Order: sequence, then C-alpha cells, then structure tokens
Amino acid sequence: MKYMFASDIHGSAYYCRRMTEAYKEEGAERLVLLGDLLYHGPRNDLPREYAPKEVIRMLNEMKQEIYAVRGNCEAEVDQMVLEFPVMADYCILVIDGKTFYATHGHIYNKDNLPPMKTGDILIHGHTHILKAKDMDGYILLNPGSVSIPKKDNPPTYAILEDGLFSIKDFDGNTVKSIKL
Repeated sequence: MKYMFASDIHGSAYYCRRMTEAYKEEGAERLVLLGDLLYHGPRNDLPREYAPKEVIRMLNEMKQEIYAVRGNCEAEVDQMVLEFPVMADYCILVIDGKTFYATHGHIYNKDNLPPMKTGDILIHGHTHILKAKDMDGYILLNPGSVSIPKKDNPPTYAILEDGLFSIKDFDGNTVKSIKL
C-alpha cells in the first residue's frame, strides 16, 4: 500500500489543492495528516490563499482515505466541521511490519519520546522542517510543511512505498529519502 504523509496545511486552500492533486498523481491509497489543518496559528503569517472553509470541503471529500491527528492549532470546532476524526494526539500505524507512532510533534518529539521499542518510527510535523534521520534506536521522520515551510525548506509532503520514505516538493522532486 502507498501512503502519503502531510502536515501543517494551516488553512491554505492553494496548498491543500496542491496536496490533493499530488495525492492523486502519486496514486496513494491513504493520506496521513499530522495536524494543523485549518487555522494558521498566532505565530504564523496567513498562508497563500487562506480559506479554511475551502480546505474543509476538499478534505471532507477525501474523508474515507484520511487518518489524522490533532495539531496544536486544532480545536473542538474543527472536529465539528471535519467529517473524519482529528482530535487524537497520536495514532499507531503498522506498515510492512514496522510500527509508526504518528503525532503532530508539539507533545511527542525527539525531546519527549512516546513509548517506543528499538526500531520503531516516530513521524510528526509541527516544526515545518523536513527530516528523515536514523536516530539512536529509532527513526525520526517529518514530511515538512505543506504551506508554511521554515529554514529554507520548500513546501513538501512525503510518500511511503515499498519501505522507502521520500519527501517531495510539489514539482515531484525528491528532496530527501530514507530506506526504512
């Protein structure tokens, strides 16, 4: 199965559209959203084409294909308008025999690890900085930010297929990858 991971849309209809187009072009079967879907947050400037209602519509159209976790910008009102669960702090995915601890990153991250075994994978967003790194005993992944990347990163998402985690920009270029 082919998975797409994305984080930090922050209400950008432009980048949500780009993300859903990439999802279709990639032929992914599941979209894992790592939080901060609708609201831009008090520390961020408004992203390009800030239109949370349009993002709601686009994501609800894909509700059968989405797994999502709560970001630090999600609120109860977001769950009232989104037709798929978004309020869990994390979800556990077992993909090809590997355990992924998927979370936003504001609670669990490299400085506050969740309960994981050696070889497990921690994947989160929140920092808006892409990462694919073999750490001491686990793998740390971050697909970057769809709409508000930081530290000179481009807007990105990630694809997991056949054990290869590839972080890509919206032109289809692989920015970083790691074999899991």
